[in-house]
Amino acid sequence: MTIDRGTSGRLSGVVAHLASDIGPRNIYHYPALCRAADHLELAFRKLGYSPVRQTYEVDGRIFSNLIAERRGEGLASEILILGAHYDTHKDSPGANDNGSGIAAVLELAREARDWRITRTLRFVLFTNEESPFTRTEHMGSLIYAQACRANNEKIAGMLCLETLGCYSEEVGSQWLSFGGLFLPRQGNFLAIVSDRASQPLLCRVTATLRTADALRFQAFNLPRQLPGARSSDHWSFWKNGFQAVMMTDTAPLRYRHYHSRDDTPDKLNFDWLVRVVAGLVLVVSELVGRKNEKTSSAAYCSQ
Repeated sequence: MTIDRGTSGRLSGVVAHLASDIGPRNIYHYPALCRAADHLELAFRKLGYSPVRQTYEVDGRIFSNLIAERRGEGLASEILILGAHYDTHKDSPGANDNGSGIAAVLELAREARDWRITRTLRFVLFTNEESPFTRTEHMGSLIYAQACRANNEKIAGMLCLETLGCYSEEVGSQWLSFGGLFLPRQGNFLAIVSDRASQPLLCRVTATLRTADALRFQAFNLPRQLPGARSSDHWSFWKNGFQAVMMTDTAPLRYRHYHSRDDTPDKLNFDWLVRVVAGLVLVVSELVGRKNEKTSSAAYCSQ
């Protein structure tokens, strides 16, 4: 399989700017968090979107979720959310966690800007997913999901992109494998995690991904209270009664640089990330009802 180098270059460029040029970004590195928000808002504008901010205050500081959307035609009130968090853990530069997820969202926004779709596709970049805000009232995605519920929005589903860039064919690279009984022994797949209520969305996602032969994946329907199952922004949508799935490389179960200062761009496999984006193109196209076009991942990978 030949990987499109233009896509790989864009993905690596986003990750490099966030992790190397801006660096750690959170309440402990608040000016950098603000620079990241400004940069990502501008990135959406350069792609032709008109992003808006959902802002809120914590301890005298302003935090922002960034929202951009492609309006649907026909079922515009039904909304698919594609989201990722842009803050990082403490002193980590956050190349994989979660620069990889942000890069994938922006690449999907680039691809979707010319689509004709039935449902509305909304891109949301969340703040304050990491400590000390994880699963608290100040978590950006929780504030956003609560607003969706208060506004009676019809959220058809939420896809959470979380730590996507680690890939390895080495046997033993996937931890908590239990000899392959729970997880494969090689970290060469995308994990897709849902709770019981989100199983219909999980089934649709996996049915579409089965057409993407180049993308290995494992689907997990787990109790929502499990630490690994609830560990990202999809949890906020579960809490508010919306279907959501997390798509991840399994983060600390594979990526040895998780939440560390060594989470730098050179640790990521961008060929793998291109394949993940190609699979997401197929999934998102199906979920939003892409019109009058042949859905293809050819822009990302070619046989």
